[in-house]
Amino acid sequence: MKTVKSSFKFHGGVHPEYHKDLARDKAIEAIPLPGTLVISMSQHLGAPAKCIVKPGDKVVKGQLIGEKGGFISANVHASACGTVKSIELKQGAAGGYANAVVLETEASDETAYMPPLDWKTATKEELLKRVEDAGICGMGGAGFPSSVKLNPPPDKHCEYLILNGAECEPYLTADFRMMLERADRVRTGVEIMRKVLNGPAVRIAVEANKPEAIAALEKAFADIEGNVEIVVLPVLYPQGSEKHQIYATVKRIVPEGGLPIEVGCVVENIGTVAAIADAVTLGKPLIERVTTVTGDGVNDPKNVLAPCGTRYEDMVAFAGGAKEDVRKVLSGGPMMGFNVADMSISTTKTTSGLTLLTEKSVFQYSSHPCINCGTCLRACPMSLNPAAISCAVESDDIAFAEKYGVMNCIECGACSFSCPAYRDVTQNCRRAKAAIRTRIAREKAATAAAAEKRS
Repeated sequence: MKTVKSSFKFHGGVHPEYHKDLARDKAIEAIPLPGTLVISMSQHLGAPAKCIVKPGDKVVKGQLIGEKGGFISANVHASACGTVKSIELKQGAAGGYANAVVLETEASDETAYMPPLDWKTATKEELLKRVEDAGICGMGGAGFPSSVKLNPPPDKHCEYLILNGAECEPYLTADFRMMLERADRVRTGVEIMRKVLNGPAVRIAVEANKPEAIAALEKAFADIEGNVEIVVLPVLYPQGSEKHQIYATVKRIVPEGGLPIEVGCVVENIGTVAAIADAVTLGKPLIERVTTVTGDGVNDPKNVLAPCGTRYEDMVAFAGGAKEDVRKVLSGGPMMGFNVADMSISTTKTTSGLTLLTEKSVFQYSSHPCINCGTCLRACPMSLNPAAISCAVESDDIAFAEKYGVMNCIECGACSFSCPAYRDVTQNCRRAKAAIRTRIAREKAATAAAAEKRS
């Protein structure tokens, strides 16, 4: 194992104030079990899980309560022991609605974990099934099911396993603490994934502003066999972007609209890798995660280990409560997070942070017409023309936005961050992408209906 420094700097990017000092030195703390958990059936990318419990049912921590609803889906398990109070349609942090199990919890040490596996003697098929059964999904972004990612098509081969430890989002330090405190679990997860993927080379990508995490990883991986490198990346947002990280570590370019496996790569978040280790060696499903509760609007910023389904209000209360002059609550960080108006929303497998900001950190603004300064073009890491796309969307010209590559937008927020006219550029790109996905889904449904009618 060796550590190398990458000098690669992608086109664009920005340097926001990171504010990671608020929570970076706070060790992971487990929250006391809340009295109520709201466990969503949609904690991952793809089809929601199908709820298999009903009101009045007694459940045990780790018990399956939602079966994956399709190929791109993931199982959901009870995060604690208790009684199912109800099944309700609940809103998520991004605004969508999904069924959720409202669980009245009970303090109990009983679990329904799966039998532990010895990863050294288990077959690849057994390990892959365990990842699927445990409901593991990406914990740093969209929540792509890991069992799908670790099972590429027969004509694709994984040459590089890349661990994303950049954590470039301002304020958030959950992955940093995982690398610092649980590097041994990351090491075990890597060993398991290498076996499943037939022994690829490993690249662990970490930004240069995390020297303590780099040291912890170096110690944990010191005696690992094979082609393993820790790649220290320059500090530049969005360094955690999957496509940019692939190029920075192995100099490969993912084609437009393509997936990393098309260039021989699989990318997983640090937290996901540790969760895979727990699923295999402990039989533990993905029922909890570390979330940073931070910002100048919270009294005692923390890195909180909490059951999936913990309400935001309980997370904030554990972090000393909110200050009186809080003006904004974000699920995530200020660059890619979503503004939250309802603190009864609950955490999921992908909730990496809650950021509370006071009035001195936010301000009211009015969006002005584009001044054609080109700042957003220079900031966009995907080399798009965000200004032109945004103006087209405001004119309801979604076809123009699609023609000029809006589907390649990674929604990093660099364009909006850098815009001197305070234009909602990122939000307009999101709006266009949603409209295009809806149109494509309708076209597929119409094609399928026509084919069925002909048959």
